[in-house]
Amino acid sequence: MAVMLVIRLQRTGRRNQPQFRLVVTEKSNGPKSGRFNEVLGSYNPKLGERNLKEDRITHWLEQGAQPSGTVHNMLVDAKLIDGKKINVLPQKSPVIDEEAIAAEKEAEAAAKAEEEAKEEPKEETEEEAKGESSDGTPEEKKETPEETKEESEEEKTEEAPTEETKEDGEDKKEE
Repeated sequence: MAVMLVIRLQRTGRRNQPQFRLVVTEKSNGPKSGRFNEVLGSYNPKLGERNLKEDRITHWLEQGAQPSGTVHNMLVDAKLIDGKKINVLPQKSPVIDEEAIAAEKEAEAAAKAEEEAKEEPKEETEEEAKGESSDGTPEEKKETPEETKEESEEEKTEEAPTEETKEDGEDKKEE
């Protein structure tokens, strides 16, 4: 089984003082394990200092070691590797706005409803125009909400006694 070698950065600095070693290690070894084959240089990001052993880096690259993304970009800057830099930052997934999606669906539904309303209503069949149902029996006239309101108001006025009748009844009791 072939061992996969990788050239990567290993952090050595204290908290808020980052410093890195450039090391060759097996892919299976973690960056903090401390197990590595050789130190190839160092990097101080605060000062921007890079100390690279160019001859040893080219040797390990010839042996088949693969640089990590950040190390690849460093080697491209140092012109040890020809090629373009790699985007090492994680790609962001698009933000899904659930409210916007719901609003779009509502707008589509409203547009469909308007289209249906614009279409001409179905013409009444001859039976409906005569007031008969499809089985030939006469249909009762359907009342509109306005008609039902008017009827209920009339009923209330009939049921409630007028003030005159109350006064007349009171007068009779007093005598």
